[in-house]
Amino acid sequence: MHDSSTGSTGRTGNTARPSRRAVLAATAGLTAALTVPATAQAAPVDQRGLRALISRMSLEEKVGQLFVMRVYGHSATAPDQADIDANLAEIGVRTAAELIAKYRVGGIIYFTWAHNTRDPHQIADLSNGIQTASLAQPRGLPVLIATDQEHGIVCRVGKPATLFPGAMAIGAGGSRSDARALGRVSGAELRAMGINQDYSPDADVNVNPANPVIGVRSFGADPDAVAALVAAEVKGYQGSRVAATAKHFPGHGDTAVDSHTGFPVITHSRDLWERLDAVPFRAAIEAGIDSIMTAHIQFPALDDSGDPATLSHPILTGILRGELGYDGVVVTDSLGMEGVRTKYGDDRVPVLALKAGVDQLLNPPSIDVAWHAVLKAVQDGELTEARLDESILRILRLKARLGLLERAHVTRAGVDRTVGTAAHLATADRIAERTTTLLVNEGGVLPLDSRTAPKVLVVGADPASPSGTTGPPTGVLAAALTELGFTATALSTGTAPSAAAIDRAVTAAQDVDAVVVGTYNVTANSSQRTLVDRLLATGRPVVAVAIRNPYDAAQLTSVRACLATYSWTDVELRAAARVIAGRVAPRGRLPVPVQRADDPARVLYPLGYGLSY
Repeated sequence: MHDSSTGSTGRTGNTARPSRRAVLAATAGLTAALTVPATAQAAPVDQRGLRALISRMSLEEKVGQLFVMRVYGHSATAPDQADIDANLAEIGVRTAAELIAKYRVGGIIYFTWAHNTRDPHQIADLSNGIQTASLAQPRGLPVLIATDQEHGIVCRVGKPATLFPGAMAIGAGGSRSDARALGRVSGAELRAMGINQDYSPDADVNVNPANPVIGVRSFGADPDAVAALVAAEVKGYQGSRVAATAKHFPGHGDTAVDSHTGFPVITHSRDLWERLDAVPFRAAIEAGIDSIMTAHIQFPALDDSGDPATLSHPILTGILRGELGYDGVVVTDSLGMEGVRTKYGDDRVPVLALKAGVDQLLNPPSIDVAWHAVLKAVQDGELTEARLDESILRILRLKARLGLLERAHVTRAGVDRTVGTAAHLATADRIAERTTTLLVNEGGVLPLDSRTAPKVLVVGADPASPSGTTGPPTGVLAAALTELGFTATALSTGTAPSAAAIDRAVTAAQDVDAVVVGTYNVTANSSQRTLVDRLLATGRPVVAVAIRNPYDAAQLTSVRACLATYSWTDVELRAAARVIAGRVAPRGRLPVPVQRADDPARVLYPLGYGLSY
């Protein structure tokens, strides 16, 4: 396993990694029981050894361990100049290595937009460079390297890594073994690239069709079904030795406000919270979840102070720690989000989060402001060093359980052996086939037959492709249908098609045998509805594919064939094409009810609804 190519020198500028002996020496004083064998089953963690380690840390080192920070660049030591400039402007350092040396951060989060995730070898080299930089410090410790790899519409690591259907699609498939397989495969690939904490699965129960921030990131609206899939995915990830993270506690599924840009209020009663929102989090805890992420939401029934849950002692210490008995790592959602910044300044937020019961402070707008605020709070006596030690013990316990104290580095050979393998890609395709949901099929419009209807026009919305998938959706669908024996052409009409775009699509429809139209978040006034109605008026068979929210079906009641894919990633669109072509039968069942557009109090398609051939 100790491949010499691990900490490759060259274009990333990373130095060769220290020997295993040097890594162990850097954590001298730990007993042999602390090291974790390279299997899914971790040895018991030696708490005394970890406490001894904490006792030798300076206060500044302790403060650093609590932070998980973004940093720009593809390399820990030699990023591109534009990324150096961005780091200097936002963080006051040039590189990830300098960030670690200055603030001794315990965690780093990868983002696509921060240029951390170009390709699997580069990601592994970046991870190794980060670990080398951290272990080279006095009393150096390995770093928890995290990312948001939810699959579906939120992914940071793209092709050639294996990309799976998102949570609501998995909910439509309804298979615990599929959810577990997703976690196992995705976890193995992340771990091979040196990513050891995933901010997934989403444990929110999405009961609000207007939810702008969760929606298809949730497994669905049935708390028990969500709980079963959350627990299965947790076991999959953690079996591959990646810390899973259930989010967003105490439950973000019933809001019409995005906490990135506003401050949502959840109006559920305490009783409803117990029966709905709490259920998946209890299941995650029972499954041995390594970390839980907080939500920047007000939840007056649980804490009437007006504080966000991230800063709420009654919610995090009283309920999560006390009532739910959770003693794993609690991580905040990003501290740069508006929902946590509306009431207090950026210097107060990290201190209040720690007082509430948080362990990891994620991505503050200014690490310098946040880090010094925590340091000062301890020096002034507002926070005790013992309080910091509690959180650091949880963080180190997690690092030990993941085997990072024994071996923090990864190998290029491991990447080649694991990431985007044919077997993994086939698993994703098989899972996706079980998720496509057929909602309408009047008069047997589907499946289309390439012998009797060979020419197909694919029109519709082409939202920006989720990270690392091919896109755009119309092109992916057309290519997939062509591979299946049709002659398919793509014509993008957008999420708000103009009159001219609609005219072009109607003209093109005259020359084909059938039309597939991809819809995206259709509203009552959306010109996507006009597009569909005009296409129907041509007399050609029209197949609507809701590529994000299944709720589109309620706005398209005149179509005679309608599918839901829950996301527009390649794997889901290709599966939908196979269903359209009749190569596989649709098997998905709605994991959320779809209400009537003209009377939202009435259900058009109930939970569990789905047709087949």
